[in-house]
Amino acid sequence: MEDLRLYINTLRHDFAKQTLDETQVDANPIVQFEKWFKEAVDAKVNEPNAMTVCTATPEGKPSARILLLRNFNENGFVYYTNYNSRKGQEIEANPNCALLFFWPELERQVRIEGSIEKQSPADSDLYFNTRPRTSKLGAWTSEQSKVIANRDILASEYEKFSVMFPSEDVPRPPHWGGYLVKPVTIEFWQGRPSRLHDRILYTKHNGNWRIERLAP
Repeated sequence: MEDLRLYINTLRHDFAKQTLDETQVDANPIVQFEKWFKEAVDAKVNEPNAMTVCTATPEGKPSARILLLRNFNENGFVYYTNYNSRKGQEIEANPNCALLFFWPELERQVRIEGSIEKQSPADSDLYFNTRPRTSKLGAWTSEQSKVIANRDILASEYEKFSVMFPSEDVPRPPHWGGYLVKPVTIEFWQGRPSRLHDRILYTKHNGNWRIERLAP
């Protein structure tokens, strides 16, 4: 174990692929995000829409997990989940959220912070209807974040709902749907040599975006 700790301390990677300057970024951070997201796709980043989603209790106790971005536009960033899960309960009590994208192939991160709210039922239905039948049944099967005795319970529940909904036309569960993260800050991070990274921060003020450079 001591050797492993020594090894961790020797891990080093000097970032040097690209640069990021205030003069290079778009005035609109959503446009800038779209540009970077397309570059992540073109670079064949593994699951470029994977993001860390951070929520917190009213007391500020945080929790984080990886989810998949499913849409974004001028209104914000959308993902889908079980409303009764731990994150859903935390969002209900504390409607603030942070997202983190990490694209190591490009030596880039994007950090997003803002408020969060449920999508409309109609919007959630639109996305749910695009999912494979197996994923639709999975949304009915799992009481996400609840303690269960064993995996056989999941198999039994899945079979029950498979019989209940035998066709592709599986309705959306009322406890499952979309969340919209409405950003107030978006930070673009580009790795640079000697840990002197480029950090460009957008902050929303009265509907407008202010752009600043942060020290690394």
